[in-house]
Amino acid sequence: MNTQDIPLIEAEDKDKVRLLRLGKAPAHPLSRAMIRALHDQIRQALADTRINVIVLEGPGHIYCAGHDLKEIGRHRADPDHGRAYLVELFTECSALMQDITLSPKPTIAMVDGIATAGGLQLAAACDLIFASSRASFCLPGVKNGGFCTTPAVAVSRSLSRKHMMEMALSGDTFDADWALSAGLVNRVFPSEQLSAATMEFAQQIASYHSTAIADGKRMLHDQLEMPLDRAYAEATEVMVGHFMDPVRIRAETNC
Repeated sequence: MNTQDIPLIEAEDKDKVRLLRLGKAPAHPLSRAMIRALHDQIRQALADTRINVIVLEGPGHIYCAGHDLKEIGRHRADPDHGRAYLVELFTECSALMQDITLSPKPTIAMVDGIATAGGLQLAAACDLIFASSRASFCLPGVKNGGFCTTPAVAVSRSLSRKHMMEMALSGDTFDADWALSAGLVNRVFPSEQLSAATMEFAQQIASYHSTAIADGKRMLHDQLEMPLDRAYAEATEVMVGHFMDPVRIRAETNC
């Protein structure tokens, strides 16, 4: 198949789980077209009442290599040396990442290769990262004369400050064991078991009450920014709502 014919995103549904597979191997770069295609697929999955969980996969030895540097380079010939393009690119990318993180439906990154720069941002934006033992993680901006500033927004919400600084300041590549011990990933599996294990877990979550999970996810994010007393007060309201949900009442009264 000609590479031009490869879809940017492939979608596959199974047991209330939508698997979104990044195309354009081997690097799966976050070109502007890729960002827009993935954002469209995320929006479709969020609107689909048959889907309760979203899994993001970048198959092969590179999960996602981040922004398309060749595409960025082509805009250096613009009158403003690409500034307007960069502003639009990073704005669109940030909107995508926020929709993934704040999705009412759980999101899982399935990482079997290297997730680097914006590719690591994409994985870290998800609620969970399931990785293989051959996966690796990198924020290489400092080695290219820059700094992975926007990727760090997502990654820093998983790591301690010291771990975050180590990644961002060194630009080094870290293996799956380091990522697990640092709290960046949730579970590590042999490569040949990763897909089955991830999908099994995703289907387990997808079988739960989606309304309660959506409310609970929102509250988890919100309460972290609140004073303790307000966090408990608002969480109590959400918790009462869970117990008063008509679906739960029917299930418990029919036992």
